[in-house]
Amino acid sequence: MSWRWTACLSLACIGSAFAQKTVVGKYNGPGGCASSSCHGSIQPKQITDVAQNEYSIWAGQDKHARAYQVLSNDVSVRIGKILNLKSPPGENQKCLACHALSVPPEMRAQSFDVSDGVSCEHCHGPAAGWLGAHTVREWETRTPAQKDQLGMRDLRDVAIRSHTCLRCHLGTEEQSVDHQMIAAGHPDLTFELNLFSAVMPKHWKDPNEIPWFGTKEWAVGQGMQLRDSMQRLARRARSSTWPEYSELDCFACHHSLTAAKDSWRQDVGYAGRTPGVPAWNSSRFAVFRYAAAETDPAAYGKLESELATLSGLIGQLSGDRQQIAASADRAAELAHFLTGALNNRSYDQAFTLRVMRKIAADSNAISQQGQRAAGQAAMSLDSLFGVYKQNAKDLDEAQIKAAIDGLFQQLDDPSAYNAPRFSAQMQKLAVLLSAEKGSR
Repeated sequence: MSWRWTACLSLACIGSAFAQKTVVGKYNGPGGCASSSCHGSIQPKQITDVAQNEYSIWAGQDKHARAYQVLSNDVSVRIGKILNLKSPPGENQKCLACHALSVPPEMRAQSFDVSDGVSCEHCHGPAAGWLGAHTVREWETRTPAQKDQLGMRDLRDVAIRSHTCLRCHLGTEEQSVDHQMIAAGHPDLTFELNLFSAVMPKHWKDPNEIPWFGTKEWAVGQGMQLRDSMQRLARRARSSTWPEYSELDCFACHHSLTAAKDSWRQDVGYAGRTPGVPAWNSSRFAVFRYAAAETDPAAYGKLESELATLSGLIGQLSGDRQQIAASADRAAELAHFLTGALNNRSYDQAFTLRVMRKIAADSNAISQQGQRAAGQAAMSLDSLFGVYKQNAKDLDEAQIKAAIDGLFQQLDDPSAYNAPRFSAQMQKLAVLLSAEKGSR
């Protein structure tokens, strides 16, 4: 395995392989990329490895470019009032931490403007160190480590790319969406790297020599979000604000009430936890488990056991917060190791099909974990089938796509989510996935 995975497994350094710890130079803002001879071309060019229209795509099509503007809409203003923010959302660090590139004043060049939203350097790192160097022919001969020394993040590494996205799409110590924010109206955070990447207006090229690259994006993205969510849970369990209800299954409480005889939740029961205590939100493990078990069964077994322990601790009326934090730390290290293995393995048609089949076949277990787990399953099946149909034609595309659309329809009204109905739809998909022409 790569050194970045085997040499750095303690929680003290677990993020150093992904996050830019030492800032090299100032942040310039996206204007430095806007020239037509740089990345501001209207039409893609063929004379270089990059199309040189990346800035144009970002500015004209990418929602990240409008992340700052969102802070002035009616909903954002109302969220600010409910949270009793001392300044408007567009000026408040709690909001700017994710909706803009909000760095300290001393790190801003004269060309920097916070209203540019989530821009180039948010992902690629501060440009002052590499802006000039990356324009010369010799740049492509530099290793990722050499580029990193100049401040450019290696987003071609899927784990680093995923961790970069998760800083906002899951959160860090400084960037966090908690239960208070959700109660005030901020959306809960969900993530699936391959699907989120597919719906973005792409300004990058995926490796053409890896036909099943999308499967790798899915698997590594699932692992990274589990790892980072375990680190977040450990931080929160050790903080003065614990319990933090956004770590739990939202719709264990926020659901439409029915008569007891019609309640699928009461029918399932409360195995391993005190009745009435919301379950831990296990959605980030719900489908990752299938990729992990395929890759390293022994490490997967340890992770599954640890997460069962963690779920039991959280499911107690007054679970021991130090034990919860310690269990989450152990789970984070195991998820880190498994994600490293997934980042280094190869992917093919057989792996992709097996994982899709296993997800669809485990319909009862996934559906009963709640709406968030069901959502991860639907996003994952959509992602993996998108990769599959690009590379193989032995499945009934129309019927499978319709069945996956049926899964998303079951999620349209989260508070009315019904596990038996979602499970039944998954079973229909499982039949279709097993009916391909070439049996494996």
